[in-house]
Parts: sequence; C-alpha cells; structure tokens
Amino acid sequence: MDSVRSDREALPPVPLALKILIAGGFGAGKTTLVSSLSEVRPLQTEEVLTGAGVGTDDVSGVEEKATTTVAMDFGRITINDDLQVYLFGTPGQDRFWFLWDELAFGALGAVVLADTRRLADCFPSIDYFEQRGIPFVVGVNCFDGARRFSLEAVRDALDLDPGVPLVLCDARDRQSGKLVLIELVEHVARQRGEPVPVG
Repeated sequence: MDSVRSDREALPPVPLALKILIAGGFGAGKTTLVSSLSEVRPLQTEEVLTGAGVGTDDVSGVEEKATTTVAMDFGRITINDDLQVYLFGTPGQDRFWFLWDELAFGALGAVVLADTRRLADCFPSIDYFEQRGIPFVVGVNCFDGARRFSLEAVRDALDLDPGVPLVLCDARDRQSGKLVLIELVEHVARQRGEPVPVG
C-alpha cells in the first residue's frame, strides 16, 4: 500500500487546461491563426476543394483558397507548468456545423475571425456564441489587399453589442494572435467580475 501511495505522490500535477474556440466564416484565417499560435505542430483536418463543392462552397472573394477544414484544427500553448491553452479551430462551412456543439463544450470563450471581404460570413458564428452565452471577441483579420475599414464601421456592420471586444489582427503573426487571445481572457474575466491585470 505504501508503495502505491508514494508512486501517486511522485506523479507531476496535471496542468489546468483552458479551451478556446477559433471560429469564423470560410476562408477567414482560422487554420492560419491556430497554426501561428500553436507551440506544437497543429492537428489539421484540411482537405482539397474539389468539383464536388461547386455550388456548395462559395469561394467568391477567396478564390485562391484551395483547401478547407472538414472537422477541426487543434493547437496548444503552454503558459506555465500549471496552465495550458488548447485551441480548437472550427470548420467554417454550414455542412460541418453539427460538430460545433461538441467543440464548444467546456470552452472558456471564442475568437470570431472576421474577413472584411466577406463580412456576412461571420454572422453565424456570432449568433452561435450569443445564443449560447459563450463569451467571444471579434478579430478583424487584415488580409493583404483587402479594403480597410474603421473598427467602428465594422462594429456597426456586425451590429455587435458594445461590450464585445473588436480588434484588428493578422492571423499569420503570432504576436498579433496572442494579443487577440489576451483580449478574450480579459473579456471573460470582466464578465465574471474578476480582476483584470493592467499593463
């Protein structure tokens, strides 16, 4: 008996895990954001777009897109020995929405990526999180060559609640992505009435 107890005491503690969803429309940059943030090689379920998707997958505005996520993307960030963040990128097309409830279960919150070339594509994600009371922030992914709009104009176009944070980001840039995640964690803390670190 004593050896069993000492073996258990020797095991390292299991770190706390926070789950964050990365959502948005088709081609908004979800896979790219998970990839740029993850410290491990991300799990991706990308498949090549084929002729079978013609009439189903609207690629207007993102004609150069050749693949799509068919289940999820997964990445990990270690904050310290006691805390890890798991990133789950959701599929962007309607036909894969049956996966969302499973992916959203237990999530701390979500980042909704918005693409100003196809802004309406992020409405379903926003609606999903609003209806389920899951805290979220909106990151406007700044694509090369895309027309730029003020955050106020984007907020008005999305009809966002004034309390929902809206930030500019570049999904390709790790530091930019980290700032979006920090914004989300601070937003969740404010909603829960917890202190938010300054600086």
